[in-house]
Amino acid sequence: MTHAIPVHWTVSPLSEMVEILDSRRVPVNARERAARPGNVPYYGATGLVGMIDRALFNEDLVLLGEDGVSFFDPHKPKAYRISGPSWVNNHAHVLRVGQHLDWRYLEHYLNAFDYRGYANGTTRLKLTQGAIRRIPVAYPSLPEQRRIVEILEVHLSKLDAGMNHLSAAEARLDAVESAYVSAEIGMAQNARLEDLLAEPLRSGRSVPTAEGGFPVLRLTAMHNGIINLSERKSGLWSRFEAESFLVNAGDVFVSRGNGSLRLVGRAAYVDGEPYPIAFPDTMIRVRPNRALIRPDFLVFLWNSRVVRRQIERLARTTAGIYKVNQGDLRSIQLPVPSLQQQASCVARMAELNERLEAGQRSVEMASVRAGSLRRSLLTAALS
Repeated sequence: MTHAIPVHWTVSPLSEMVEILDSRRVPVNARERAARPGNVPYYGATGLVGMIDRALFNEDLVLLGEDGVSFFDPHKPKAYRISGPSWVNNHAHVLRVGQHLDWRYLEHYLNAFDYRGYANGTTRLKLTQGAIRRIPVAYPSLPEQRRIVEILEVHLSKLDAGMNHLSAAEARLDAVESAYVSAEIGMAQNARLEDLLAEPLRSGRSVPTAEGGFPVLRLTAMHNGIINLSERKSGLWSRFEAESFLVNAGDVFVSRGNGSLRLVGRAAYVDGEPYPIAFPDTMIRVRPNRALIRPDFLVFLWNSRVVRRQIERLARTTAGIYKVNQGDLRSIQLPVPSLQQQASCVARMAELNERLEAGQRSVEMASVRAGSLRRSLLTAALS
């Protein structure tokens, strides 16, 4: 917590406020769970993972992620409550709340807590049992905790209702786009991306910045489906070293990673003849066979929900970053009409895309504001 707490509140280490039941956790992989069907919830770091045939616990508990949690993202949850029969794996700490805390209050407190200095790790953040024992918990009397929680949850429920409306709006945008794409493409046959290429997919190269070196694109060069060649830096390499990474007219590039699932794997193409410049390791080059598919149509289709659903299913997350690789992309299925149909489709869809992007940006801005408001509510209530 970053704000001062009232003088009549108490601060105690979490180890004095809860009983930690981690020794009773039992991890079970998906194959083992499939062989043990049942109706008992099986929980992990961030929530329900599946079901299993028997319970390890049968009480009210607070679960706090041990790993696989975005501890340093103030808008992401770290703790949640469970009740009744349950099984918990070894990715969540199991906390039985003591008599001085309302379990709802503790859940909200742990979701508002600043975990810097407590969660550690290089590739995957981990919150050890030793670290959670040290977490300072600030709390008033039980009646005051309950009063705070009741008021807080009224506001949070309204915020959740607003988020549901935003999700519904996003789904409507997806439905409109899908309907238009389907109408434009008609009964076109699907083809795998690797069967539509003039050359195999290729990842770029990472080069340090160096004054006077050969130019290389920045990831920010990808904007609204077009590569902005002015978004570049000078790299520590020569023209000879960069030769196999040069950008050509009509090349399509896909972003390899992003902190947002909606943005990972987005595509943009080079519209016009570029001056000599290379592409970085943050991009994958897709050089289409123009006898089969136009670059502008490929980008339009690639960034539509028809293909985005496939990309988002394939994306993997590590330390909060979503990534795709060449193996993922090669298998993507694309409906490919004739070149004439592709040209007319791109022309007609340009205006619709602008409107859809504007709607998507509005939804995203509202979602960010909602996340900030949730954080502000928690901070105000618990300080």
